[in-house]
Amino acid sequence: MQKMLSSQHVLPPDLLSVKIKVKGVSMSFQKEDACNSLGIADIDSDSKDPQDCSQYAPEIYKHMLVTELDHRAPANYMETLQSDVTANMRGILIDWLIEVAEEYKLVPDTLYLTVNLIDRSLSQIYIEKQRLQLLGVTCMLIASKYEEILAPQVEEFCFITDNTYKREEVLKMERQVVDMMHFNLSVPTTKTFLRRFIQAAQTSYKDPCLELEYLANYLAELTLVEYDFIKFLPSLIAASAVFLARWTLNQSVHPWNPTLEHYTNYRAPELRSTVLALEDLQLNISRCPLNAIREKYRLQKVNYMLENSSCRQTPYTS
Repeated sequence: MQKMLSSQHVLPPDLLSVKIKVKGVSMSFQKEDACNSLGIADIDSDSKDPQDCSQYAPEIYKHMLVTELDHRAPANYMETLQSDVTANMRGILIDWLIEVAEEYKLVPDTLYLTVNLIDRSLSQIYIEKQRLQLLGVTCMLIASKYEEILAPQVEEFCFITDNTYKREEVLKMERQVVDMMHFNLSVPTTKTFLRRFIQAAQTSYKDPCLELEYLANYLAELTLVEYDFIKFLPSLIAASAVFLARWTLNQSVHPWNPTLEHYTNYRAPELRSTVLALEDLQLNISRCPLNAIREKYRLQKVNYMLENSSCRQTPYTS
């Protein structure tokens, strides 16, 4: 492990490096004109997809690295505020919502935003366990309105709870949640960063590696049901998912490089604790019975690759 850590591709100090400090977190960004001399691939210059907003992407993601600090729940809210709801109940709720998202064919961004809204709500108001499912479907309703082209109707969310809650109850909870959020739903989630980081990782391949994309998304989604992962920033989880996916697929080269370090703003040693925690999820060390994500990805074409990745260890554990 120490041998691997000492051989990281760490970028040398550069006078063109820009450093800022936000809420005690130090961040540094390399100016674009320094990229070529440092062996960093430019992932925006050849983009043909207008949705990539390639002209503005560097500034957008730098802004997101700052704003993600403002839109996350405290890592200990379950212990300090909730007495009737437990971390296990939260996991069961999200595991069920993953199945709901699959049933209604919701985009991944909706699921990530739903979990973000649930955690931020639970960190601000006390919820009785009888109303936890109500909070969950309401947060998914809000996220659907924000992310989906055609969002499911309120009545459909009542139906999936076996009509445990009435339309009026869902709408009342909706008003309460958006008020708590101050109507700020533009939240950078793990999925937001994962798109960018996978794009940076793909520069290592001659042709796009679909296995990398599927595996990184699979690993990132495994964290949704785990309360312990709230302590990690979304960008950190996304970077760690890419690191672990690259190592799982190819152990002949180190999974981190100057391009990934530049675009994620993380050096390999900074990923260590998150990668190891993510590896435990990959191996299912705790034998977690919540399997909605695993079942979801068993339907994918990369099922064989996912199932046969469990015997591989990260460079941190070798």
